[in-house]
Parts: sequence; structure tokens; C-alpha cells
Amino acid sequence: MSDLPLSPAPTPLQSELRRLYLARSGALSDVDGFVRCLVLELAGPPDWRELGRVWQGVQSELDLPAPGIAVSGTDGLQLWFSLADPVAISQGQRFLQGLVARFLADVEPRRLRLLPSADQPVRLVPAEQVPGGNWSAFLAPDLAPVFADTPWLDIPPGDEGQTALLRVLAVSKPSVFEAALLRLTPRTAAGAGFSPMAAGEETDPRQFLLRVMNDAGVEMGLRIEAAKALLPHLGSQPV
Repeated sequence: MSDLPLSPAPTPLQSELRRLYLARSGALSDVDGFVRCLVLELAGPPDWRELGRVWQGVQSELDLPAPGIAVSGTDGLQLWFSLADPVAISQGQRFLQGLVARFLADVEPRRLRLLPSADQPVRLVPAEQVPGGNWSAFLAPDLAPVFADTPWLDIPPGDEGQTALLRVLAVSKPSVFEAALLRLTPRTAAGAGFSPMAAGEETDPRQFLLRVMNDAGVEMGLRIEAAKALLPHLGSQPV
């Protein structure tokens, strides 16, 4: 994965990228492959009317913070999700696949990139694209439709403007991300004891559901869903 070049005194833009997307090492992934950023990219064509459904939906239906919006510098529009705690790539893929199933079921799979994947990393934004010489960059929501036909900048974006766009973004807290992942999990799978947590992060589905159910910061509807999923597995055990 692309890393953020380290400097003795980080610039404001570097500080915002670290706050939102980078591991403690300053890279886009930890040595064990865990990541704090997940990227959903739409190309061929990069229609904001379609990707905008996800941007709106994760906020209104899943109670997640607004993801960052970016042009890839080549052929796509992107949504950048920021996580407070790193997750395994496999768990990130389940989250992104859930978003596609919920909001983009009518979009051809060939137009979608869910990053990072086993064979494709996330590339840091903003960055010059080689070959081509165009730039990736973060965008304000009202400008995203303007770049549908040309998802790039032909000059480097200003650091001050990029910093301002990132500064207003919030990081998804673990309980909020887990609740969103639960809602994106098919109800039949949740009822069968399926845990959306990756191996090595949470191996007990009951504990995961308990944590969501008892977290006062999670929307009440999601806490009720977690309680319903727990019922078949509680028996006589106290919660």
C-alpha cells in the first residue's frame, strides 16, 4: 500500500490524513494487514447520482459519519470511510459488499472497486497518477457531480483546500461501525449466529451482539435488532 512520507514536522494535510486513514506506523496498513480506511470506487462511468446514494444512505440509514469524497485521478469517483480502530481486510470487504448490496444492487459489478482487496491496495489521495500526470484529490460534496466525466484534476490540488475538506470529516467509532455492519448483514445469517467480526478481532458472536445491544451510543433500532439476534442463543444464560 502507498504510505504517507514521514517528515519531522507533519504538515496540516499529513496530520489530517493520519487522523482519518493511516495506521500508527504512518502507512495505510499495519504489518498484519489491518486497515483504518475503506474505499468504495465507482467507474465506467463514475456517476455521482449512483455513488451519492451510498454517501447519503450511510448517514441517514446507518448513522455513520459522512465519508470523504475523492476523484481517483484516472477513471473513478470514491468514498473514503475512516475507522477509529483497524479492521482486517476481510471484514472491510464484508462492509463494502454490504453497502453495494444495499445501495448499488442495480450497478454492474465490473464498475465497482472495493478497496483494499487481496490484490489491490488503497492509493493515498491526493497523489499524481503515473502515467498520465493527472491528480487524485478530495472533493466537496457539491462538486462531485462536476467530475463525473473527468474524475481527475490536471493540476495538483492545494494543500490548504484538501486539509479543509478532511478537517470536517469524523472517524467512525467501533460500536457505530459494528452496528452498521450488523445492519448490513442478512438477517438470516445473523439469526444463525453469524458474526461480522473478523477472526482474531471478535471470535464470540454473542459478545459482539451483547456489546451492540448494551451500547447507549448505538441507535435503539440497531440495539433491538442485536437483542433479537441474541435470543436463540441465550437459553438460560444471563445477559
